[in-house]
Amino acid sequence: MFNFAQRQRAIVNSLRKRYATDWSSMKNAAVTTSKGLRKAPTGIRGLDEITGGGLPHGRPTLVCGGTGCGKTLLAMEFLVHGASEYGEPGVFMAFEETAEELTANVSSFGFDLKALIEGKLLFIDHVEIERYAFAETGEYDLEGLFLRLGDAIDRIKAKRVVLDTIETLFARMTNQAIVREALHRLFRWLKNKGVTVIITGERGEGPLTRNGLEEYVSDCVISLDHRVLDQSTTRRLRVVKYRGAMHGTNEYPFLIDKDGISIWPVTSVQLKDWTSKERIPTGIERLDAMLGGAGYYRGSSILLSGMAGTGKTSVGTTFADATCRRGERCQFFSFEESPSQIVRNMSSIGLDLQQWVKKGRLRFQTVRPFYFGLEMHLARTIRLVTEFDPQVVIVDQMSGLETTGTPLELKAAMMRLIDFLKMKGITAMYTDLNTDGSSLALTDTAISSLVDTWLILRDLEFNGERNRCLHILKSRGMAHSNQVREFTMSERGIELKDVYIGPNGMLTGSARMAQEARERALQVSRNEEIELRQLDLKHKHDLLEGRIAALHAEFSAEESIIERIIQHDKQHEQTLGLDETRMGRSRKQDAVKTGHNLIGKNGHKTA
Repeated sequence: MFNFAQRQRAIVNSLRKRYATDWSSMKNAAVTTSKGLRKAPTGIRGLDEITGGGLPHGRPTLVCGGTGCGKTLLAMEFLVHGASEYGEPGVFMAFEETAEELTANVSSFGFDLKALIEGKLLFIDHVEIERYAFAETGEYDLEGLFLRLGDAIDRIKAKRVVLDTIETLFARMTNQAIVREALHRLFRWLKNKGVTVIITGERGEGPLTRNGLEEYVSDCVISLDHRVLDQSTTRRLRVVKYRGAMHGTNEYPFLIDKDGISIWPVTSVQLKDWTSKERIPTGIERLDAMLGGAGYYRGSSILLSGMAGTGKTSVGTTFADATCRRGERCQFFSFEESPSQIVRNMSSIGLDLQQWVKKGRLRFQTVRPFYFGLEMHLARTIRLVTEFDPQVVIVDQMSGLETTGTPLELKAAMMRLIDFLKMKGITAMYTDLNTDGSSLALTDTAISSLVDTWLILRDLEFNGERNRCLHILKSRGMAHSNQVREFTMSERGIELKDVYIGPNGMLTGSARMAQEARERALQVSRNEEIELRQLDLKHKHDLLEGRIAALHAEFSAEESIIERIIQHDKQHEQTLGLDETRMGRSRKQDAVKTGHNLIGKNGHKTA
């Protein structure tokens, strides 16, 4: 991936070939509002949104503030972005720092001024004004400045100009009428040249600038502030006035880091969140079942609250591990533990987070809360999220930020962060510490009404021991369990246990294990009783089968005897009939016996 300096050099090389002939590939430099006011985009993240498109095109803008608030850097970024992104060459006229000093100072932000200068996209002119050369007599002659600045503008056909700082020109002037007249002439000359100008000024004790005049003749005034509150510093920006255009009027925190200035326009947050029906797993199978069987909604916000030691970080890192296993990116913000400490501690519950760090799917951002002010923490978080573009963000834990601001300020900052992540469709999990032991008392940040899902982790003390429990207080848009579930952490990870209800309520820990043992013993006893009854039934069945078999045998024997008797009687009757026939023949009877009747020769029946 190219850094900003590499991108600058690539743009410069391409522009050298067609300088002043073809800007068709560049962004549209001038933005026209609905009312016809043209604006010059600054290219500074957030500032164009606050100003509605940029600074007034072809007009002067005053950027004022105290020492170290970022005036020179903002002005230089205006020229660098204009040259490298919008095809508008610029002139930087410095009255305090030399070109070499400016080049060295901004190189730490990735700005390659030498490449822009070589490509005739930037011209830096150091005007050294000696105080002994001033004499306050008559009108203040600016013709020398006009000639020098005009020559620089014509040399590179500049569209943007910076004068840093204006007080140096009038440092020896005490007559306010002369200064006002000189300022009017300077601003009118710049407008006639048609260039968009930033003039930097030092903050005065009462008015915005030391002279107290520049803010009245400028078309746009931007005030920068670098304040210290409770030993924490915060930079803020405010658009004091903008002629002919609507603009944000609040104070906006801004961050100066390795990439320059980034501003988070707070008032742009609106209720236009991105929503999805897609569900993503929590990493804990039984917790998914409690959340309607599918886990959290993508793009939703989840709050884990509980006392110290209830497992908030463990639940959060389990969710991070599940995210990385799906091939998605997760960004983990921690205010209490270092990355190596988190990786080591989570290995005790079977999570290998280091593998995801090496693969670039998991990125830790750790810093102590007191290192920045609250608004700086917010601006830094938003910038880091924008750069990494994760699918899941975990903030552990929010209560650590309570030292950076009042409860109201903390709630407002968290509200802006929640809305920002929702608008980007990022699933966010926040952990928060309960200090009073009440599972329903939130939370020092009081954002429970803003989140979509609220999981409460707590300890139950019973029978001389403490056990962790979890329940879902709310989860918008889905049916969810209302049970309080005990969960344990081991080398196998986080496991939710079955609910055991005893005479005194839900059983956890050793009481649950004793109840499980009693139930197992009772089940064994029942199994033994069933087995004995089955054996007794089998014995009775065998006896019955034996009796039936004996009766069958007895019946078969009697049946055989009766059949033999019947057969014997039939044979005896046949034998008697044959004997009678033989006897009749032997007696030569003239009567034929048929059955018991005799038929004589005359055919009559006789007894």
